[in-house]
Amino acid sequence: MPSPTLNPGVKPVEAWAWAMYDFANSGYTTVVITAVFNAYFVAGVAGNAPWATLAWTLALAVSYALVILTAPGLGAYADLKAAKKRLLGLTTLGCVVGTAGLALVQPGDLWLAVALIVFSNFFFSTGENLIAGFLPELARGRALGRLSGIGWGLGYVGGLLTLGICLIYVNRAQAQGLGAADFIPGTMLITAGAFLLASLPTFLFLRERSTGRPTAGGPAIAGAYRRMLDTLQHARSYPDLFRFLTCIVFYQAGVQAVIALAAIYAQQAMGFDTQQSILLILVVNVTAAMGALAFGQIQDRIGHRRALAGTLVGWLLTVVLAWAATGPGLFWLAANVAGLCLGASQSGGRALVGYLSPWSHRAEFFGLWGVAVKLASILGPVSYGTAVWLLDGSQRPAMLVLGVYFILGLVLLAGVDVERGRQRSLHPSGPAAGAGPVSDLESA
Repeated sequence: MPSPTLNPGVKPVEAWAWAMYDFANSGYTTVVITAVFNAYFVAGVAGNAPWATLAWTLALAVSYALVILTAPGLGAYADLKAAKKRLLGLTTLGCVVGTAGLALVQPGDLWLAVALIVFSNFFFSTGENLIAGFLPELARGRALGRLSGIGWGLGYVGGLLTLGICLIYVNRAQAQGLGAADFIPGTMLITAGAFLLASLPTFLFLRERSTGRPTAGGPAIAGAYRRMLDTLQHARSYPDLFRFLTCIVFYQAGVQAVIALAAIYAQQAMGFDTQQSILLILVVNVTAAMGALAFGQIQDRIGHRRALAGTLVGWLLTVVLAWAATGPGLFWLAANVAGLCLGASQSGGRALVGYLSPWSHRAEFFGLWGVAVKLASILGPVSYGTAVWLLDGSQRPAMLVLGVYFILGLVLLAGVDVERGRQRSLHPSGPAAGAGPVSDLESA
């Protein structure tokens, strides 16, 4: 990334180090949540019981509920105490330890699996919020989409690399006649180690630029929640940002369901085995990286709202294709359309939140972004898991539930005025309507 797109004083190595965290943590979501452990949980740990998919989604829901409860306070605390990097280190260590712990799970160890998923996913998700809070400190306003896209693109490359190593390991294990209960623990240790090693550049080169602010009295965390309540009370001052956050809840409900259930659907509805599921997710990671990198450029050129709307239409097409698929050919097509849309929608949403957020409250608003995504991560997967349970384990009809969320996302996105929201974030005490175009200086 050329330095003119970065804020004054930011070195390119810092932008790279920030993006490397996406590279590092994506192995967790790819291997544990999307490709390997989720399917093992349903088929191996829960024994393919009719409630198994619902149990998986409820375990994730508990972890996301904990994130929702803690994210506002942690985000505000990070602002008040200039603690984003310290907290990021703690969450990284927590996720690594929890992921390694999943190697202990054997068939029938339902509660151990649930506890470790809640533990590891809580720390992973909290770390996502914290790393996003660095984005506006690094890139100029009109380059937020580009840097965000680079991060997401590297993330999919990181997920691809970790999953590829796991595929090699699984192939060797299966060639020796080993079953899932024998080789799944090894994939968890590979994922934990890859996360730890790949995150080192972030902690070596990324600076904590916030200087912190004194609290208004009382314990820092109480002051942080008071400040968050004050932010929520003034929500009407940022109507476009909050409308977009509501939009995120709905369209991300569909996205997060796909992430959490991809391998489950592939194995339960399409008859894939572990090796085929890993190969599918490997290919999807390639298309997702392409989507994230391309979208970062497109978003900054044609506008945030128009570009994001295009990805939601793509998600609707994915749902229809996956529902209609009765064999691997059409399902592979649906999966790769989903990959392109996944990279684009994830990158675009994060960048637009940064674009619409006032500078002095950005860590808090990225905390709200994290809350919106985590609320969606409860809503989408749990509604899908409930549908599967009510349909006595049938996966294909439940897929249509997800299409409703993308339609609602499109409706809400249509009401977001991006430039008005940008003006309000730059001049929170002044009028938003009728303001002139955002200058390059203001965008910085």
